[in-house]
Amino acid sequence: MSRRSLLRALGAGAAGAALAGCGVPAAFVEPGERAGRDSSATDHTLHFANWPLYIDTDDDDESKRPTLDAFSRRTGISVTYTEEINDNDEFFGKISPALMNRQQTGRDLIVISDWMAARFVRLGWVQEMDRAKQPNVAKYLDPQLRTPAFDEGRMHSVPWQSGITGIAYNRKKLGREIRSTGELWADDLRGRVTLLSGLDESFALLMQGDGVDITRWTADDFHTMCEQVEKRVRSKHIRRFTGNDYIKDLATGDVLACQAYSGDVIQLQADNPDIEFVVPEEGAELWAESLMIPNLARHKRNAERLIDHYYDPEVAAELAAWVNYVCPVPAARDVLASSKDEETAALAEDPLVFPDDAMRERLAIARDITSEERMDFAKKWNGLVGL
Repeated sequence: MSRRSLLRALGAGAAGAALAGCGVPAAFVEPGERAGRDSSATDHTLHFANWPLYIDTDDDDESKRPTLDAFSRRTGISVTYTEEINDNDEFFGKISPALMNRQQTGRDLIVISDWMAARFVRLGWVQEMDRAKQPNVAKYLDPQLRTPAFDEGRMHSVPWQSGITGIAYNRKKLGREIRSTGELWADDLRGRVTLLSGLDESFALLMQGDGVDITRWTADDFHTMCEQVEKRVRSKHIRRFTGNDYIKDLATGDVLACQAYSGDVIQLQADNPDIEFVVPEEGAELWAESLMIPNLARHKRNAERLIDHYYDPEVAAELAAWVNYVCPVPAARDVLASSKDEETAALAEDPLVFPDDAMRERLAIARDITSEERMDFAKKWNGLVGL
């Protein structure tokens, strides 16, 4: 089971998301109001909020987290780790009242998807990190992830894990290869294709299929994409829109091809080697879910140290071997390759964990949906998918 199977598109926090999307002026926090009193020097604790199933656990005792435990032993910092983020919008709704009212959230470190992280940065709800105190991040962060449009220089965010939104299909049951997004619309796939229901999860790959440069897509590109999706919904070519329940559909054969996340497919392939993952010829989206330090966090320095711990290639390799997403620390590849365990060593050669140069040429980070665009675009998309 992948922790991304818990992700819902636009959930309980929709009202809060709309607030952020509108960029309500009163919610914006000026730079001088973001830092709180840092107790890290005397209080060796840290509260880290993450998604479920998104950190390594001990095979014999799931309450133990080897990489996190190693950090505590090395630094003396005790980490309260909570798996409380099940949905970006839901979590936004949980902590936004504190942030907009200049209050502490009770969390020193959070992990959210970059499209949501963009809202936090725009609203001034997260603190800038001190890279001078994060030498591993400065040295080892994947160059392709260093300069997202929403956070130039990555000063407010650091990728926890990365991934690719591409196409998964059952090669044996389909009886042919899929190499491009356009092949999803072939007659032999009518009624056997699913797309992701979340706007932010879906739009980039569909635009890339039309040859759009997703680093600078336009409103016209968006509406053209929606028109094509609407046509395929009416013709019943698209079976349905899904969260991560596409995993079950693909595994049972009810669906032959679908939008999918790279990390999920690695896990599916362990049970069914006929499942293939494709980065289409015209491109796929590279995304990240990032660590951020909320305003007024009481243990900012401790949080910065924990982030840098996970950018040690040895630690990053251990985490990558467990979660199976794209590792944001390319240097971890050599660590995995030297493993005496064959299965672990094989991950070093898996392009879905360490994309090779040919694959990287087809990967792009989509520009974010702006606050001015989001409400209208979400209304249009949600009407198509039935949300």
